[in-house]
Amino acid sequence: MTPAELSRTVLHAVRRAVDAGQLSVTPPERVVVTPPGPGGCGDYATNVALQLARPAGRTPLAVAEVLRPYLVGTDGITDVVVTGPGFLNFSLYDAAPVALVQEILRRGSRYGFVDGPRSGRAGQNQAGQGQAGQGQGGALIHCVRDVRAVVVMDAVARILRSQGVPVLTRCSGHPHPEWERILGVGIGAGVDSVGSPPTPGATVLRPVPAPADPLPLGRDAGRWALLHPAAHDRPLIGDEHLVQRESNPLFRVRYAHARSRALVRNAADLGFAPEPGPVTAAGVQSLLAALADHPRVLAAAARQHAPDRLARHLVTVADAALPLLPTVLPRGAEKPSAAHRARLALAEAAGTVLAGGLSLLGIDAPDHL
Repeated sequence: MTPAELSRTVLHAVRRAVDAGQLSVTPPERVVVTPPGPGGCGDYATNVALQLARPAGRTPLAVAEVLRPYLVGTDGITDVVVTGPGFLNFSLYDAAPVALVQEILRRGSRYGFVDGPRSGRAGQNQAGQGQAGQGQGGALIHCVRDVRAVVVMDAVARILRSQGVPVLTRCSGHPHPEWERILGVGIGAGVDSVGSPPTPGATVLRPVPAPADPLPLGRDAGRWALLHPAAHDRPLIGDEHLVQRESNPLFRVRYAHARSRALVRNAADLGFAPEPGPVTAAGVQSLLAALADHPRVLAAAARQHAPDRLARHLVTVADAALPLLPTVLPRGAEKPSAAHRARLALAEAAGTVLAGGLSLLGIDAPDHL
């Protein structure tokens, strides 16, 4: 059972309790599962009982005790423990991380993508279909003639398309030729047409303009500087995006990806390859949770037209992956084992997610740094 499957299992338990008359609430659209916090136990935990307590007119602990019998014994769950004021804690079979890594390696850079166009209410709930700014069967996005607005529109369109949403983009004026040459945005490159006023029904993007010209930063650092902050925040435009050290989030993301690719090459030289399996290294649960959260982050970034959510998520994945990477290869005379192959598969999965996410932001993910 993957974390995403666990989330659906908990949601199903809530619906069963409602149908049985044991809870009088409207089931939430989704349930969030995370690594257990202080005082928790097991592999994952959820605060859904705390969220439902007030509408149910009961204490969180009582709600958790109602839900627990619907979860105990479910395939993939070995134990369910209620802790604190009403947190549900889950212990899963070892197959959970294995299935997640297998799925990522199978899907490659398209992990988290939706195959085919979304339609109906599912598309509305997950990727924003049917909301303001949606045209017939797709999204209409308009931006002002500003370098940050054009870059944000390009990234939003990429993310929406990853979720199966057809997109048409329009700018109020012709993008500057240097924007395309350096940042990769122009007519036919993130901008489908030019015109003003916006097409009726279009979503208009007006992020806070950059306080300085991002072009001297180059394509990758320039796009990151414009996309990493939320649209309502003023971006920082400076050499901090170019430094090759840990203080630079973009460097950490690209370094974690490049290091994961190097580990695969180095392992091949040692005669072994990635093979998904149980991994017990410190901090692995945080990395698995971040990787499992990737499809939800893509859907939320599409729905909210917020590429900054994806950028910040990539930093989370990289920061969770970096402590694992030094443990992947055998040391000294140590022979490659199943544990090494499993850690290598997890490292490769992390690098795959980072590469796919950077691509959606229009940023290169080099194999060498």
